[in-house]
Amino acid sequence: MKKKWMVLLLAAAMTAGLAACGGGGTETADSGDAQTEEASDGEEAVGGGELVIYSPNSEGLINATIPLFEEKYGVDVELIQAGTGELVKRIQSEQNDPYADVLFGGSWSTMNDNEELWEPYVSPNDENVIDAYKNTCGFITGNVLDGSVLIVNTDLIGDIEINGYEDLLNPELKGKIATADPANSSSAFAHLTNMLLAMGGYEDEGAWQYVRDLFENIDGKICESSSSVYKGVADGEYVVGLSYEDPCAQLVKDGAPVEIVYMEEGTVFLPASATIIKNAKNMDNAKLFIDFILSEEVQNIWGSTLTNRPVLKDAATSEFMTPMSDIYVIEEDIPYVSSHKQELVDRYTEIFTDLQSR
Repeated sequence: MKKKWMVLLLAAAMTAGLAACGGGGTETADSGDAQTEEASDGEEAVGGGELVIYSPNSEGLINATIPLFEEKYGVDVELIQAGTGELVKRIQSEQNDPYADVLFGGSWSTMNDNEELWEPYVSPNDENVIDAYKNTCGFITGNVLDGSVLIVNTDLIGDIEINGYEDLLNPELKGKIATADPANSSSAFAHLTNMLLAMGGYEDEGAWQYVRDLFENIDGKICESSSSVYKGVADGEYVVGLSYEDPCAQLVKDGAPVEIVYMEEGTVFLPASATIIKNAKNMDNAKLFIDFILSEEVQNIWGSTLTNRPVLKDAATSEFMTPMSDIYVIEEDIPYVSSHKQELVDRYTEIFTDLQSR
């Protein structure tokens, strides 16, 4: 099967891609040529034809998913990869003539903020999703979870005990805590809202006092990117970092001198999204793909072979991933955070700026 996969690494490359794609779209496969296969629940699933997927997801997740979908349903997939923001802008520019059918990846809040771009669809498999992450809005399919975690360098930690957020205020850790900027990093912003929720609430003054105390102990050392946080801890530049589960679990799996701490005050897991693009040309295959990524087969593959946490109830997880049952999970008010994001960022920025001016 011929695979037409593109990787857009730079904005310039993306612009070129837009020009190349502007002349025409993907033809919808004739229903008479479609292949038919029995779905896992016994219902008839139609495959064959084509599907165009935009995705910001990692190579590991892509490689564990798309070739299997192609093989299982005889669908020829064209994959275009870039950052979530770039892809959403591209979808916006193509609203009158959509090129892609599915956006596979990206945050729930980003998709919620762009509701006009998505086709309503709730997969039958959504009933097997963990209740907190079901598709209640009707157009966003959560398919994999990522939690905010602390990553600790086991060679440097010594006798310092770190079990949660409160322990990060230890004076011995001053200047030894890695974090990205919540105003620019999605993982750092996720930690900001996680700590606010865990320490009292998004509008609680005590929780915001904790934020001030923490960033005073961080001592102005803000990493340039999310990857700089976990890499900096693994390389011994920092004792502890505020990061997210996927890359940290990969470091544990690879034998790096690090361990993951799930905050005893509570850990938030946020769902990565998948959405069908409004008026997609390959609508049947788009819905089939959404059903596929929520299938038991795929969720078990993700959970047992990758460092991505499945969203399906009772899905398999590998031995190097801590079971959800062993983690104190707290649920973020995603609609609230989405609608108040700028206010939360502005208040953090005010605190940080004040600390830096001293």
